Amino acid sequence: MPTARLAFPACIQASSGKYQSSRRCTPLATWLRRLALFTCLGAAAIGFAACSTKLPNPPATGLATPVSFSQKIKHVIVIFQENRTPDNLFHGLPGADIANSGINSVGQTIQLTPIPLANDYDVDHRHKAFVDTYDGGKMDGADKVEIVCDPKAVGCPPPMPQFKYVDPSDVKPYFQLAEQYAFGDRMFQTNQGPSFPAHQYIISGTSAPATGSNLFAADNTVLPGNAPAGSEAGCNAPPGSFVALIDPSGNESSTQYPCFEHATLIDLLDSQMIDWRYYAPYTDTQTPSIWIGPNAIQHLRFGTDWTKVVSNQTQVLTDISNGQLTPVSWVIPSGQASDHAKNNDGSGPSWVASVVNAVGNSSYWSNTAIIITWDDWGGWYDHVPPPAIYDSYEYGFRVPLIVVSPYAKRGYVSHVTHDFGSILKFIEETFNLPSLGYADTRADDLSDCFDLTQAQRSFQPVATKFDARHFLNDKRPPLPPDDD
Repeated sequence: MPTARLAFPACIQASSGKYQSSRRCTPLATWLRRLALFTCLGAAAIGFAACSTKLPNPPATGLATPVSFSQKIKHVIVIFQENRTPDNLFHGLPGADIANSGINSVGQTIQLTPIPLANDYDVDHRHKAFVDTYDGGKMDGADKVEIVCDPKAVGCPPPMPQFKYVDPSDVKPYFQLAEQYAFGDRMFQTNQGPSFPAHQYIISGTSAPATGSNLFAADNTVLPGNAPAGSEAGCNAPPGSFVALIDPSGNESSTQYPCFEHATLIDLLDSQMIDWRYYAPYTDTQTPSIWIGPNAIQHLRFGTDWTKVVSNQTQVLTDISNGQLTPVSWVIPSGQASDHAKNNDGSGPSWVASVVNAVGNSSYWSNTAIIITWDDWGGWYDHVPPPAIYDSYEYGFRVPLIVVSPYAKRGYVSHVTHDFGSILKFIEETFNLPSLGYADTRADDLSDCFDLTQAQRSFQPVATKFDARHFLNDKRPPLPPDDD
């Protein structure tokens, strides 16, 4: 009797569980069923009892089911500080790409030297300052950037004022957070300008004036010379106010009133009935500042969502302690606690740590991610160029990034390229939202900063010079933001 044979294809495709050959692929399960039937028929032909052709459980692949952000994270807090780079703020951080020196416009090597966090001068960080510093990618123009000294300053500016780093003893809470959780040394400001456009990017991934526009708001709002003190800079700005627009070729030849209309992340949250708050102080004249992103989006400024813009930033501490933290929050500092050069009092690290400690000591800790970053580079020297330039205005220079969560990797330094769009994409994925279609489209989602399979980390309080009570009891009017 001739021996019967069952032919098998030549190979197996591991990713799909299917055999492959030059012929059409037959699923592995089908081949196993044929083998079982063939074996039973052969056994019956030589007198053995009938056997079952039921297919056994398929072999394990060894691949665990991925854990998603939405399974672990229920609250996201974005803390948006001011005007620093990794070279400037995290000098000496272990494992991070931090320079000790830089190159100026005549090719000299300039050593970075220390200054206090609460220094007495500011460095220009308008779009022009980016262009001068970037110098076509050579990164050697920082010494050309303008300096503005405090009128009371003595011996200002110091030599090579752009080539400075903050004394690490002034920012110990930041170092503690960076060393305990995840730090990004390839986090880039998405845009190339100052605070007004940056605060548009952190809520929508663009500073475009309208849906479908290929223009970007490039700089801060310019108010007319006769504008009253404390005038708003967005949709309620005085007549005659404008913001410069830049086109994809780099021309800044047009302007517009600083009130825009397009979709934001807030709209995506609203569409799914996911609550949010934007905590930000009004200026000392009790008007919204350029740091309040929703103030320049028409339907947010004049719609019902405006009630969720909280004009006292310390309310976030109260809401956490009262169990009223919303799923998504943006937290904007006062000028005093902002880290902004010439404008801060050195309390920024304590302010950020107070918010982190409030979450860490609450029931929210187990399912919260706190994303800490800075809105622009502030004019300070940083040695890493943007990884690419899109439409002449995206990306900008590096800003620091700290990711705090019970699921953040411990002591991890991310060398993956991130930007403000990464924060938006992380929130979109956490709450199962669609993409806005702006900077979030090409961005990563910060996933390398997390290990969602690790055991939930217990919280270790961050040591601070000032605790939450200091900020809750501080009755000083908030200093206004920069206007450069």
